[in-house]
Amino acid sequence: MMSSQTTDVPSLIDHLFRQEAGRMVAILTRLFGIHNMELAEDVLQDTLHQALKDWNSGEIPDNPAGWLMVVARRKAINTIKRERLFRHFASDMDALLRSEWTASYTMDHIFLEDEIKDSQLRMIFTCCHPALPAEAQVALTLKTLCGFSISEISSALLTNESNINKRLYRAKEKIRNEQIDFTVPSGQMLLHRLDSVLLVIYLLFNEGYNATGDNLTIRRDLCLEAMRLAKLLIEKPITNDYPPIYALLALMCFHAARFDARIDSNNCLIILEEQDRDLWDKELITQGFEFLVQSTAGDSATAYHLEAAIAAEHCLAPNFQETNWSKIHIYYKALEKLKPSSVIKLNLAIIIGKRDGPEEAIRYLNELKKHKMLENYYLLYASLGEYYFQSSRNDKALENFAIAKKLAKSPATKELLERKMGKCLNTP
Repeated sequence: MMSSQTTDVPSLIDHLFRQEAGRMVAILTRLFGIHNMELAEDVLQDTLHQALKDWNSGEIPDNPAGWLMVVARRKAINTIKRERLFRHFASDMDALLRSEWTASYTMDHIFLEDEIKDSQLRMIFTCCHPALPAEAQVALTLKTLCGFSISEISSALLTNESNINKRLYRAKEKIRNEQIDFTVPSGQMLLHRLDSVLLVIYLLFNEGYNATGDNLTIRRDLCLEAMRLAKLLIEKPITNDYPPIYALLALMCFHAARFDARIDSNNCLIILEEQDRDLWDKELITQGFEFLVQSTAGDSATAYHLEAAIAAEHCLAPNFQETNWSKIHIYYKALEKLKPSSVIKLNLAIIIGKRDGPEEAIRYLNELKKHKMLENYYLLYASLGEYYFQSSRNDKALENFAIAKKLAKSPATKELLERKMGKCLNTP
C-alpha cells in the first residue's frame, strides 16, 4: 500500500479518470443500454467520488485501476437492484439482470477483459453513428470514451464550452429518441463510420501532443490512450484490415517516439531542431515503420498516410540539418490537395523556409496573415517571429513572438516563446 499522505490523491484520481473512464463507461453502458448512458456516467462519477473519499482518509490500493473497476461493478449491481422496477436495461441484458439467479453470473461475465474491449469498440462506433452530426460524434467520443473535460474538448475542437455542452446534450437526446443501437456496424456502414472513429483518435492524440493544458504527464497519457484505441481496432478482425488505421498508428508512433526529447527536466518544450535524437525511442520508430508498411495494402493514400510519411522523414534524418525538406514539401503539397486548409498552408510556408531560406517563408506567412486565415493561431506569429529572427530583424521577431505568446494556451509553449523573446533582446 502507498500512504495517501505522500500522494496527491486528486491528481491520481484525475490521472486514473483519463485512463479508466472510457473502459468503465463502455462496460456500464453495455449493461444499462445506450439509452441509459447518463446512468452509466452517474455510476462512474459515484465511483470516482468514492475513491476520492476513501483514498484521502485511508490508503491508496496497490492496483487503483482494479479497485475502481471492482467498486464500479458493485455500484452497478446496487443500481440495477434499485432501478429494475422503474426502467429497462440493454435489450439482451434486461431479463438476465432482473433475475437474482442470472444477474451475478451476467455481471461476472460482462466485466471480463475481452468483454470490456468489445464494449469499448461498441462505444466508439455508437458515438460515431451517422445520425449524429460530425462535430457531435467527435465531442461525444472524447467525453464518453476518452475522459476529456468540456474545456479540453472545446480547446481541441476550437470552439467554446457552451457549444460543446449543447452538442453533447443533443447527441444524447438523438441516441435516445432514435433508439440508436450500441453495436458495431458491418459492410459499407462500417467503413464509413471508421473514418469518423479515426478522426476522433487523431484529435485525441493531437490534444495530448500539443499540450494545451499545464499537466504534461496527463497530456502524455492522452496520446497513449489514442494509440491504445487505435490498437484496439487492429486487434479485432472486423476492423483490422483497414489500411488508414495502420497509417494513423504509424504517425502516432513517430511522434510519440520523441516524447522524452521534446521536454526538458523543467517541463519546458524543446523544439525539433534542438532535440537530442539519441533520446528518441528507437523501438517506437521501428513500430512506426512496420505500421507504415502495413498501411500500404490499400489502393490510395489518405491524409494519415501523408502525415505519417512526413513524420517518417524526420525520423530518418540523422540530424535536423540533413532533413529532406524537398521530400517533405512534396508530401505537404499532396496533403494540401487532399484536404485544403489554412493550417496546411501554414506548414507549407514553414517548410519553404527550411528549404529556401527565411525570406521566402516570411513572404508566404505574411500572405496568410494578410488574408486573416489564421489571425488567432499562435503558430502563425511564432513562425513569423522565428524567420524574422533568422533574417536578423529582431524587432519584428519580438513583435510576433509577443503576439504568439498572448494567443498560446499551453504554459510550456508560452515559456518557449518567452525564451525566444529573450534571444531577440540579447542578440545583436
